[in-house]
Amino acid sequence: MRNCTSVTEFILVGIPYTAGLERMLFVLFLAFYLLTLPGNLLILMAILTSASLHTPMYFFLGNLSVLDIFFPSVSSPKMMLSLTGHSHTISYQGCASQLFFYHFLGCAECFLYTVMAYDRFAAICHPLRYTVIMSSWVCGSMAVATWMGSCLHASVLTFLIFKLPYCGPNEVDNFFCDIPVVLPLACADTSLAQAVSFINVGLVALVCFLLILISYSRIVISILKIRSSEGRRRAFSTCSAHLTSILLFYGPVVLIYLRPASSPWLDSVVQVLNNIVTPSLNPLIYSLRNKEVKVALRKALTQGMRVPGE
Repeated sequence: MRNCTSVTEFILVGIPYTAGLERMLFVLFLAFYLLTLPGNLLILMAILTSASLHTPMYFFLGNLSVLDIFFPSVSSPKMMLSLTGHSHTISYQGCASQLFFYHFLGCAECFLYTVMAYDRFAAICHPLRYTVIMSSWVCGSMAVATWMGSCLHASVLTFLIFKLPYCGPNEVDNFFCDIPVVLPLACADTSLAQAVSFINVGLVALVCFLLILISYSRIVISILKIRSSEGRRRAFSTCSAHLTSILLFYGPVVLIYLRPASSPWLDSVVQVLNNIVTPSLNPLIYSLRNKEVKVALRKALTQGMRVPGE
């Protein structure tokens, strides 16, 4: 591969049509990035320190917080350095790493939303058997399968894209390396890589979405059978945050990977929302309407403030 690959670095063009807005965008993206890290760390700390949150639902929410800590770190630091006037270049290995971790963490999030939907299905549709269905062994196995399956998914995609020769040009028409903008730069037949990438990403997203749809169809049927309005409201409130996150996650996936024509500007805007904005919103989505999380956060913060004084 090294012998037929003359390109040793790529140039990240950045977000199209944003010339002259670099300082404003840097401040905006830095604000979102700084909100993402402490927000998800606080959610993770609350789950780890509060015994009342040691349940399957919050175990998977903790996994989601870990993903949302690392996901924006794939592209945000390099993008913000470029916005401050530093080099726009990224090494060949750095570009491959960005593509791998973007799809590794993105696929893991896709799997995780599916597992979380199944958890809500088990809790609402089979409440008496919930502790058996979602035992600690089952939850652990699902989490391991999520991370391992995502690693395999990203490894296949990265191998297919970067086994191709890149002889120039080397300008990546985006702010980070991803399949739609890197693959056209290859100086060889990319039909196999395009087909496998489209099928791989599309199949994962479609299967997960269908499983989520099936779970929530059963959940809605079960909620409608609840006689009391208070019971229906409480059952729906446990799913509303998850549904909001799913919509924020799947919208960008459909717009970027599952449409025939590519638009660099639209792709960049949608990926900014997916990479930077959504991870910063998830802590708010899961804490604002969740009393247990808010109570656990208050306790964790109170204990953290008391320790230095003691």
